[in-house]
Order: sequence, then structure tokens, then C-alpha cells
Amino acid sequence: MLANVNATRMELLRLRKRVSLASRGHRLLSEKRDEISRQLIQIARNIKPLREKVEKELLETCRRFMLARAVVEPEHIKAALEVPTKKFSLAVTLANVMNVKVPHLAKEISGEIICYGYSTTSGEMDVALLALERAFDSLIELAEKEKQARLLAVELAMTRRRVNVLEHVVIPELKGTIRYIFDKLAEAERDNISRLMKITDIIRA
Repeated sequence: MLANVNATRMELLRLRKRVSLASRGHRLLSEKRDEISRQLIQIARNIKPLREKVEKELLETCRRFMLARAVVEPEHIKAALEVPTKKFSLAVTLANVMNVKVPHLAKEISGEIICYGYSTTSGEMDVALLALERAFDSLIELAEKEKQARLLAVELAMTRRRVNVLEHVVIPELKGTIRYIFDKLAEAERDNISRLMKITDIIRA
């Protein structure tokens, strides 16, 4: 590779500019890597207690539904839940975190979750549905945080690879080429001085 390099001052100046640019890019990517790591750690700290909360709320909801099934006939439960009156939609907006588009989720709910009469159902059914409704907020927040964490983790891996390539491959190769050209130019300079001295000796003789 070095044998094909033009050992000229112009090439030396060009490579020094490339080293400067690569070093600046390395510094910026390192800062981006560190900030993404900080954001990821912060999100990860929130995910664990949030997941535990969601699991607890869903277990409670399942327990309530099982109690409702124990005291209400299956056909009555099916009839009660066949025509829901509560509408649920999810609004997604994107935020920019270190050039990574991460989602923010917001629910839009209208109507009542209890959509049946009380003559053929039990209070446990009401409690189960209300518990499920309360779990929505935690579920949405958990989905948002986990998606953000996955996107940031992918970006972090890519940024780390770029930093490593610049630090261990690109910059060292450029610096090695610069040293090679500098040595070649110094060698040429010494040869020129030696020739000039010989010419001077010949003229004086």
C-alpha cells in the first residue's frame, strides 16, 4: 500500500487534513456514543420497575377475570363482552435523541369499558375490566421505553463500530502513511544536500 503512495509535500498536506478531519469525527462520535450510553442506562433503570408493575397489574387482572368466570356462566361473559363501547387508539410521535428517531406513545380512549347490564354479571367482572383499563397506561409506557431502548442500543452498536474503525484503523493508517512520506521527503532532502556538497567540492577543486 505504502509503495503506491506519492511521497510529495502536497500529499503530506492532504493526509494531514484527513487526519485532522478523522480526529474531529472520532471526537464527535465518541461524544455521541457516551450520550447514547447515558440515555440507554437511564431508560434501562426505568424499564425494570415498570415491567414489574405491568406484570403485577396483569396478574391482578387475570385473577379478577378468573374469579368472574367462577361465578358467571361462560355464555353470559361472552354476551357481556361481545359489543364493546370503549374505543382505544394509539397516537405515535417521534422525538430526536442523538439523531435517533424514538417513539412517544399516547393513548386516546373514549367510551366506557363496562358495556353490559348488571343482571347477568358479577362485581368481579367490573373490577377485572377496570383493572385492565388501569394497566393500559403502564403497558403503553413500557412498550415506549422498550422500543426506545432497542433503537438506542442499535445506534450505540453502530456508533461504537465507527469509533473503533476510526481509532484503530483509519487514523493509525493515515498517521503511518504520513510518517512514511515524511521519511521519504527527509531522505530525498538528505540526498539533495549530499549532491549539492559534492557539486560544491567539484567546483572548488
